[in-house]
Amino acid sequence: MIAVLQPGRPAGRVTAPPSKSMAHRAVLAAGLARGLSRVRNLEYSQDVLATLNAVRQLGARVEIRENWADIEGRGGFATLRAPIDCGESGSTLRFLIPVCSLTGQQVRFCGRGRLMQRPQGPYAEIFEQQGRMFCQNETGILIKGGLRPGEYRLAGDVSSQFISGLLFALPLMMGDSSITITPPFESRSYVNLTLAALADFGVRARFVPDEELPQGAAARLEVPGNQRYHNREYTVEGDYSQGAFFAVLGALRGDITVEGLASASGQGDAAILEILQRCGARFTRTGDAVQFAKSELTAVEIDLADCPDLGPILMVLGAFCKGKTVIRNAGRLRLKESDRIAAMEEELRRFGVQIRSTEDTVTIAGGPLVMPGELQGHNDHRVVMALTVAALAAELPVRIHGAEAVAKSWPAFFDVVRSLGVPVAEEE
Repeated sequence: MIAVLQPGRPAGRVTAPPSKSMAHRAVLAAGLARGLSRVRNLEYSQDVLATLNAVRQLGARVEIRENWADIEGRGGFATLRAPIDCGESGSTLRFLIPVCSLTGQQVRFCGRGRLMQRPQGPYAEIFEQQGRMFCQNETGILIKGGLRPGEYRLAGDVSSQFISGLLFALPLMMGDSSITITPPFESRSYVNLTLAALADFGVRARFVPDEELPQGAAARLEVPGNQRYHNREYTVEGDYSQGAFFAVLGALRGDITVEGLASASGQGDAAILEILQRCGARFTRTGDAVQFAKSELTAVEIDLADCPDLGPILMVLGAFCKGKTVIRNAGRLRLKESDRIAAMEEELRRFGVQIRSTEDTVTIAGGPLVMPGELQGHNDHRVVMALTVAALAAELPVRIHGAEAVAKSWPAFFDVVRSLGVPVAEEE
């Protein structure tokens, strides 16, 4: 699909969609519980549907309604008769690998896009150490053999999804476990989201106090075994990583209110408000709604270690800030649905933006944008949304190829853009 955007005067109210991060966690926990759970405020993006389908394969009964789902877990596992299709969802894949090992069955995972090319080294090493099967190639991943309770050790500068995946599985094992995380510990907020979801479904796990850490550890998690997940009703909070697109647009153009952003959220991407404030953005909060006024913005240094999903929209932000924006600890963006650093460099240069990168750092010089011509979405939902904001903020017409990628996380994204009064056409 090609999204054709014309210059407009975006204004109005936007409701941030449900947090994809929390939806994955709630759906999986509900599927592992015995009994009926109701998970409210769901957006049926491709990623969330992948997790819903996975828990159905594990034996849960899943009934999908307009914006909520009933999930009745069996407190155990069904016989897996087909590969688990994770689509392009890294969370689905990495959360499910340790859990599916507990079935004792041979389990195959498949997916699309770059998913099966994304590194799974920590799991490969763990399975090898425990004498279990772990085979990965470009067509899928094959595992067999249940992981055992005990001491685990993971590097803190790889994806936190590996830590979260273990946290879902370890409580179901017959003994106690621990996870020692070596420095630097990045994306700790995502691990905190997992701990919060576990607690909501009746499962205990905790970080030990800093004074109890072993030498050379950045953090350590203690996970008692012999636990079970408890069914419950759960409401997914709004997503700061998605709300960030319209927060940046509001700071650049004004007259936009983003609703559904909980003030007490534990999401690392809530940092978008602090980053915008440091740039000079003017906004006011009323409950879970944040109203933005048009602001003159100044470049700042940004650390992406705990909020990597903000990378593409922060590169757009840098293009409109006076001065030089430096984004550090960005290296993991190269291992997403696309190489997000390379993709954003290529597309922002079409706007005339001065942008350069190293493996781990991106530098953007703010300045006027020019007519970009045809843009490519790089099969990446966050790239498509970021480019949309760039065009709207610069008041430039654009054509974005591959715009259907937004369905991965926010299928209604362009409908929301239209609701702000901006003409958007779709071409095949």
